[in-house]
Amino acid sequence: MTTSLGWAVLLGTTLGVGLWSLVSLMPRLSRPRLADRVAPYILDVSAEARAFVDRVSVDPLPILGTLFAPTFGWLKRGLSSVLGGSETIERRLRQSGSTRSVDEFRSGQLVWGLITLAGAVVLTASLPAVRSFPLVLQLSLPLLAGSGGSLTREWLLQRAATARLARMRSELPTILEFLTLSLSAGEGILDSLRRVSGTSSGELSREFAAVVTEVHTGVPLAVALQSLARGIQLTEVTRLVDQITGALDRGSPLAEVLRAQAQDARDQAKRVLLEIAGKKEVAMLVPLVFLILPMTILFAIFPGLVVLQSGF
Repeated sequence: MTTSLGWAVLLGTTLGVGLWSLVSLMPRLSRPRLADRVAPYILDVSAEARAFVDRVSVDPLPILGTLFAPTFGWLKRGLSSVLGGSETIERRLRQSGSTRSVDEFRSGQLVWGLITLAGAVVLTASLPAVRSFPLVLQLSLPLLAGSGGSLTREWLLQRAATARLARMRSELPTILEFLTLSLSAGEGILDSLRRVSGTSSGELSREFAAVVTEVHTGVPLAVALQSLARGIQLTEVTRLVDQITGALDRGSPLAEVLRAQAQDARDQAKRVLLEIAGKKEVAMLVPLVFLILPMTILFAIFPGLVVLQSGF
């Protein structure tokens, strides 16, 4: 096989797969089959339906997905076995407010790793300075880049979860005071949660809105609140849920308890700020030493220098 024939085969195959993918994205004019319409509604009770939906829905390009799905699935399972921590990923996805599943996150993580791996391979092959490195180093650089891309995706998820939990923690005192006002006005705990979730727009309010929606579907309030506490695993919210469920079981008043907890949450926020300020004390000296102090000295010395220069 000559070089021109090899290029012709490669480019022809690429063109064929591309045209096939474009044709597969066109809308179908025929009536959908009964299996296509029923399968998405029985995913939670039928393993065959889940396998059928996974087989026919390989977005965004069905043809490429069908061609590379076995290899992609094998790589994804290998990544999951190496990194592990599926429960941790599921918890962080819940804490970050993402609606993606662990499998979808692993797919995205694998895509990040493959993209960084391909970029590192291109750079290694195109840069003369990199080609002068030893062969072992040239082979290890793309692997390190791919691993870094996958780990970066997981680090971004952890950062998003931490940031969202911090926002919930800062919103909690206001939410508690609002609940206290509603309870003191004579409303029940469910009506208070509905009012809070309907009039505010924070992360914790959205979680309470989801709780109210679950209660409307028939889930008991205590079960919905405990599911919320297990999902986000925030200490302050867990304490709040324990107090609410305990009050629901015993029939005790909640207004004073929630008011005291709101004050405790504000005091805890102040203590956290003081701890952060203590840790950042050295960092806070950087602008003082390298920016403010030199400018002060410059303003003090510059007039004298001008007078000396003009005098001589």
